[in-house]
Amino acid sequence: MAPTASSSSAPNAGDSKSRLLRFTGHRNFRQRLILSLVSQRPVRIDSIRPDSSSPGIRDFEANFLRLLEKVTNGSHVEISYTGTSILLKPGVIAGGKVVHDCSLTRGIGYWLEWMVVLAPFAKKELHLTLRGVTNMDGDLGVDTIRTVTLPHLTLFLPLDSLSTLASSLELRIAKRGSAPLGGGEVHFRCPVVKHLSTVNFVAPGRVKKIRGIATSTRVSPQMANRLIDAARAVLGRYIPDLYLFADVYRGEDSGKSPGFAITLLATSTTGAIHSAEAASKATDPGLPEDLAQSAARMLLEEIASSGCVDRSHQPLVLLLMALSPQDVAKCTMASPTANAVQMMRDLKEALGVSFKITPASDATTALVDGAEDDDAEEEDEQKKMLQKLANPELFAYSCVGVNFGGFKKVG
Repeated sequence: MAPTASSSSAPNAGDSKSRLLRFTGHRNFRQRLILSLVSQRPVRIDSIRPDSSSPGIRDFEANFLRLLEKVTNGSHVEISYTGTSILLKPGVIAGGKVVHDCSLTRGIGYWLEWMVVLAPFAKKELHLTLRGVTNMDGDLGVDTIRTVTLPHLTLFLPLDSLSTLASSLELRIAKRGSAPLGGGEVHFRCPVVKHLSTVNFVAPGRVKKIRGIATSTRVSPQMANRLIDAARAVLGRYIPDLYLFADVYRGEDSGKSPGFAITLLATSTTGAIHSAEAASKATDPGLPEDLAQSAARMLLEEIASSGCVDRSHQPLVLLLMALSPQDVAKCTMASPTANAVQMMRDLKEALGVSFKITPASDATTALVDGAEDDDAEEEDEQKKMLQKLANPELFAYSCVGVNFGGFKKVG
């Protein structure tokens, strides 16, 4: 479990030292660096894997720091000799055209997930090109970021400019690349805004459709079809509006390693999105049928947890709520994950924002239309799932934002 953050300030220290954020451990490494940039407070992270056989920051964490230096102007990073401590003095989020080669030990989503948060506050419109592994188990895939993360971001974009922003907020997948050699390439473009808008998303609604995309690189195109057939066999009994399609890349656009992945998302009547994904491992790809069934069951778990935001995006939404105008932002979500709890602690530390969490007993349940709960032949697991769907544990999260204005020049 990640240790609780604690601030450190010396009585006679200068202003910069008194504003220093201090954290310990390697968990939530990226979110703490992002909080340093949006709060404009230097951050020091100590005790990064001190007892490990190879102590200190990993290659992908150092790579993330290099990306931050590229998208900002004036940021200064200090890494201790052993690598177990780092100090970031934040600069201005500059934006502009940035090309970055990601470490192949993590998926591109490791970098892109938090760049999506920084991009709207940049001085100039961000055009980001990332190269590496597009889908990897443990990190958000580029398809999930395109179909789930970006719609979550649009909830916070001003309504009066949404029509003009829609065309300039995009994620384009130029090449796909699987582990271990990667070879994928994505292009992310995001406009800048003066301020976010206040979110009020309290009705999860009912799931009305499920969509999915199966991808394959350097393997037979039949693999994507097998993924689709296996996922449809699980999800088809719950909802009629189900559409899964294959996205097969060939030649140079298919990266340097064989692999396959599937991304699934369920959309509700109110626009709430729940997602799940699974990607083959480089060492043991396994059968596509097993991978698809695992992803389908994860999606049903997400639907069962209900809420307006899926669990993997809770920290991102909580951060955007804290950066919103000085008005009460409200959102209904499932019980907080460990990452969401740590995000709320870190937000209290960095921005002074506190969240109020109350049971949302009156929230609309996210029942799946067309579920066959009267089938006497159903297995026990499916019955438990349906009971959980009918009675999800929901909470209303609310806070007053700090009205972060970003670095765009006014005028």
